Amino acid sequence: MRINLMLKENIKAPDIRLPSTDNTEYLLKKSIGNYVIIYFYPKNDTPGCTLETNDFNKLLPNFRKLNCEVYGISKDSLESHIKFKKKYKIKFDLLSDLDKKVLKKYKVWGKKKFMGREFMGVIRSTFLIDKKGRVLKIWNNVRVKDHAKEVLNTLKRIACK
Repeated sequence: MRINLMLKENIKAPDIRLPSTDNTEYLLKKSIGNYVIIYFYPKNDTPGCTLETNDFNKLLPNFRKLNCEVYGISKDSLESHIKFKKKYKIKFDLLSDLDKKVLKKYKVWGKKKFMGREFMGVIRSTFLIDKKGRVLKIWNNVRVKDHAKEVLNTLKRIACK
């Protein structure tokens, strides 16, 4: 079993500076004043990652009503992200972390097991960041089914207080 070396809630979110599918460099500090959902996923166009991304995409209008931006991050190339975004008509930006700097800052790059084999990879995780840039909620080792809905419901409870 993996030792939990994840980030903690109620701390300042580590800085993000990554190339985005909108052809700019995304900086987390540009999002101050809004809630932000950052979800880390292993690979574009694979069954679980496609389901998770499509679920966030379907719920995007609900997130936006709550002044929340959504970003997906993986170690896929920007070109791969652009193809993935176009294929599934994704309406939010995907960020490319080829050198795994942000994956490591958020402690979502680690040992995984699959069919008895151990390897390094992205541990599917989601972070809800508040309007001041602090981590409000972390979901580790995410199960994809209904995850986006759970994140939205959590945000509704927090934003509507």
